[in-house]
Amino acid sequence: MARWYIIHAYSGFENKVKESILSEAERMGLSQLVEDVQVPHETVTEVKRGKKVQVERKTMPGYVLAKLAMNDDVYHLVKNTPKVTGFLGASGKPQAISEAEAARYFGAAEAAAAEPRKQINIDYEIGDQVKVLDGPFASFNGIVEELDFDKNRVKVSVSIFGRATPVELDFEHVELSK
Repeated sequence: MARWYIIHAYSGFENKVKESILSEAERMGLSQLVEDVQVPHETVTEVKRGKKVQVERKTMPGYVLAKLAMNDDVYHLVKNTPKVTGFLGASGKPQAISEAEAARYFGAAEAAAAEPRKQINIDYEIGDQVKVLDGPFASFNGIVEELDFDKNRVKVSVSIFGRATPVELDFEHVELSK
């Protein structure tokens, strides 16, 4: 019976480890024992230089989840894969996780695949001089007064007719002034 295991890998090499395990299992004739190998990730929106960019981010850097029917051959296959440091578990012995726990790790990935989370990284902070990109205040300059990460909104004080006026905008409608 196949169960989910967490494999510790070098950070940044998770996808390479996944491919190596799958190809080596195929080569050794163990494909039926290695059901699935996944790198949990999510898709987020970041603002870089005033442009929205979809970025895929790993939710568990340095870890790979694998559904394995564990035996000595499968253990050695995974353990001898380049860039793998071992299994997660007490004293280096593989410790299986429940289906519910595995689903929790993949739940974030599946939700992100269905609808990317509206998480935006910004390159400005309170007190910074910014330029408005869209809307009725496009090309106005202002000072960041508040950041609301729950609503992805920024409050900017712009000068309209010589008077400072607070304007609330989406994160992606504002960029750091040069």
